[in-house]
Amino acid sequence: MPVDTSPRTTTWTFVDGEWLSGNPPLIGPTSHAMWLGSTVFDGGRWFDGIAPDLDRHCRRVNRSAEALGLAPTMTAEAIEALAWEGVKKFDGRTALYIKPMYWAEHGSHGLVQAEPDSTRFALCLFEAPLGDADAGSSLTLSPFRRPTPECMPTDAKAGCLYPNNARILADARRRGFDNALVRDMVGNVAETGSSNVFLARDGVVLTPAANGTFLAGITRARVIGLLRADGVEVAETRLTVADFETAEEIFTTGNYSKVSPVTRYEDRALPHGPMAVRARDLYRDWAGSGGRA
Repeated sequence: MPVDTSPRTTTWTFVDGEWLSGNPPLIGPTSHAMWLGSTVFDGGRWFDGIAPDLDRHCRRVNRSAEALGLAPTMTAEAIEALAWEGVKKFDGRTALYIKPMYWAEHGSHGLVQAEPDSTRFALCLFEAPLGDADAGSSLTLSPFRRPTPECMPTDAKAGCLYPNNARILADARRRGFDNALVRDMVGNVAETGSSNVFLARDGVVLTPAANGTFLAGITRARVIGLLRADGVEVAETRLTVADFETAEEIFTTGNYSKVSPVTRYEDRALPHGPMAVRARDLYRDWAGSGGRA
């Protein structure tokens, strides 16, 4: 029977030298990416005429490809230029998600290892309104953990890592929460199921140190830099569940809502606190000024 491949929102994808509308079929049943998971991607945002840190997202997708044994076929600069070309295909009213991707078509050494020379590239842009950064979210503690670099390619934004995130989120939502704190294999808090996480206590902002078990995000780095430049002490350090249980406020950073407060952890209500507001406003001001460097 016919398969509906139409996207839920307006979508344009650049692949093999041309722009295609909708959801073009790209990967077949014998593609290495289909059955052995050799996919990487990144996610930039366009809104209000700007695309904050798009250059960093384009550089990171190439690093992710190399970490998975793929051979990037585009320079970061070429990806960025192509993204701006794609932005012009939309009406300019709705925020966009900008998703460069690489994957392997073929494998070697018993087919398991991705064949670098078979690497393919696509750039997909689709309408995706920004999340409500002021709405707040609820967190619980996930029973699932982040893998170590010895177990998985945690230094890449790789598709093979996301089924773990999916079960983290599904478990949290079954228990009545929006998201969950996720620990690394030795019990330190690493992130949430879909974002980086911060807490504030005694006027200091704390966030888990980047220890290789989670992707220390581009928005995370930007917010840390903006807060420090504004005179706020920010420490990247080892954090336990107990630290979050006693935090004065908790907030998250990520590509969906950029900066967003956590208003409930387990059964404890939390304020939409001043550090989250400060981080959000600093990010908005920086992005509004052009969102570069």
